[in-house]
Amino acid sequence: MKRLAERMSRLGTETAFDVLVKAKALESKMEVVHLEIGEPDFDTPKHICEAAKQAIDQGWTHYGPSAGLPELRSAIAEYAGNLRGVKFNPDQVTVTPGGKPIMAFAIMALVEKGDEVIYPNPGFPIYESMIAFMGGKPVPIRLREEKEFRLDTEELASLVNKRTKLIIVNSPQNPTGGVLTKEDLRLIAGAALKHDAWVLADEIYSETLYEGKFESISQFPEIHPNLVILDGFTKTYAMTGWRVGYGIMPPRMAKLLAQIQTNVNSCTATFTQRACLDALSGPRDETNHMVAEFKRRRDIIVDGLNSIPGFRCKKPAGAFYVFPNIEETGIDCEVLADRLLEQGGVACLSGTCFGEFGKGFIRFSYANSVENIKKALEKIEKVLA
Repeated sequence: MKRLAERMSRLGTETAFDVLVKAKALESKMEVVHLEIGEPDFDTPKHICEAAKQAIDQGWTHYGPSAGLPELRSAIAEYAGNLRGVKFNPDQVTVTPGGKPIMAFAIMALVEKGDEVIYPNPGFPIYESMIAFMGGKPVPIRLREEKEFRLDTEELASLVNKRTKLIIVNSPQNPTGGVLTKEDLRLIAGAALKHDAWVLADEIYSETLYEGKFESISQFPEIHPNLVILDGFTKTYAMTGWRVGYGIMPPRMAKLLAQIQTNVNSCTATFTQRACLDALSGPRDETNHMVAEFKRRRDIIVDGLNSIPGFRCKKPAGAFYVFPNIEETGIDCEVLADRLLEQGGVACLSGTCFGEFGKGFIRFSYANSVENIKKALEKIEKVLA
């Protein structure tokens, strides 16, 4: 193979998909409980599926505007604004195939070689990957167990400087389930504005919250000129394979991201966008049930893990992951993750899949049935015994 561009050496990956492949290969030899992949195990609500079928029959199978269908952008602006208690306009919305393009396109539009980008660690691994790929300098901010995995705003203030171009925040958070408070978000906005830095607020789990109301950094109007919100339909409506996400940002930035989309993938599939209109306006029974069931599973897996010697697990306030500390087992987290899969048939992810500060932890997704979660807990105990 001819020599590739140097930037390819800086491109990371999402380990969950690698572990999924490995776990699937093991299924011919043993039963495997899948607690590695971050997607709801529920079917997409029927009314959304029917809307997509109807849209195909009606001919919504051609190109659409790069920024998204106007009617969907309007619906998103209204729905997302109501959720956050903020007024958004349709020209602030860009619709993309999944949430990751918003992240990638925003970093592409903002970050130049040498610019510093602060991101949560442990955190979604694609943050660091895309920062480095675009030539930026990744600056991790540690999420600590003793702070309920909330970002330390005093530490953030010490990291932000004139070279900081972007601060990434994620709440509710992957992999820890941590949730930022209103005061946390106010201080983050202030730290960003002090040095005219942008904020990318990854709010993809905005509706998977178990206690209290969702707090968004967008509630502080002064940050709006420097804010990109990432959200989408994948987690809330069990639509991971549909690939529809969106960003909300200043209109000029929305135009630029739509222009990047024109260059990369033209547009988001039109029939899926029509189905998303139904997701926003249709019944909430199935999505509400999904969150209630996640909460039930959360309580079972947290209690179960805390009863296993060597495990210490915080109860997450959002998303659908637990991030137990396993240091007292005396086993390296990467070794233990491999052992749980290969010996116990429990697919999970080492904390280091989410950055250097994930060492000593393991992530389990509880997007699986109560029966399988209980089975996994038994398997974990057997492996450790």
